[in-house]
Amino acid sequence: MKYFIKKFCTLIITLFIVSLLAFLAFQVIPGDPTTALLGTEATAEARQALRQELGLDQPVLVRYFDWLWNFLHGDMGTSYNYRMPVADMLSDKLPITAILTLMSFAFTVVLSIPLGIWAGSTKSRALDLGVTVLDQIVMSVPQFFLGMLACYVFGNIFRLFVPGNFVSYTVSWGACLGYMVLPALSIAIPRIAMTVKMLRSSIQTQLQQDYVRTSRSRGSGRSKILRRHVLKNALIPVITFLAVSAAEIMTGSIIVEQVFTIPGVSRLLLASISNRDFPVVQAIVVVVAAWIVIVNFVADLLYQLVDTRIRLR
Repeated sequence: MKYFIKKFCTLIITLFIVSLLAFLAFQVIPGDPTTALLGTEATAEARQALRQELGLDQPVLVRYFDWLWNFLHGDMGTSYNYRMPVADMLSDKLPITAILTLMSFAFTVVLSIPLGIWAGSTKSRALDLGVTVLDQIVMSVPQFFLGMLACYVFGNIFRLFVPGNFVSYTVSWGACLGYMVLPALSIAIPRIAMTVKMLRSSIQTQLQQDYVRTSRSRGSGRSKILRRHVLKNALIPVITFLAVSAAEIMTGSIIVEQVFTIPGVSRLLLASISNRDFPVVQAIVVVVAAWIVIVNFVADLLYQLVDTRIRLR
């Protein structure tokens, strides 16, 4: 229980610091929202009036705590550019990005762990070398390039789908998930290769440990040792890597959305950055940061389940 409370307090403090830094960052970067809204020909009086209307004439910390209080109550602010609640703008875009992120992470876990176990436990040197070379090749390919390749091969050549012809989950869950498969795989494939490499290395390291030789001397078979002892120890560093992967998959989703013309948060984020629409950008940054922090929090809890030594400490 103490471990959970400690990690939960760390999560809250981290989210607070991230939100503060995200808010302050947009106060010091060059550019004025009033210039983006009124243009460079606007008078000083018009700019000052708009600053008062938007609340930009208040001290930074006053604005931050007002924004934080409203954010915690579900009010993400009002877009400078669109003059509408940010929460309404994100309500139909965040779920799409979340679906893509979760699908990519699911592909990463479901495909990498069996492949990593097989690669780590195989006795064939030829297969081991082949897996190593393939891993290196796949890891070096950027996610956006895989997305472009998938669009060209499966969209233009085989015509299995029409790039850009996205169907929202509000219209058809089946069509939406079907369209998401290739983008999710484009994001997941490099992470799968990295996870396979790490799990393979971790398993091979554990197989060289003294406890494995002791178990063999007692008559335990290789599969039994692998299942009962080796995997538990080998999965500990992999959990950390999967947590990092889950965090990076979110950012990868935002990039790949542009390639497949998926109406997630990517377009809104880029447009808001260009227009200095800080409330929208701040909300997206905080949501993405919250996802990363929560994923790492869940990973810490999984550590406790996998490794009982953490509970004892």
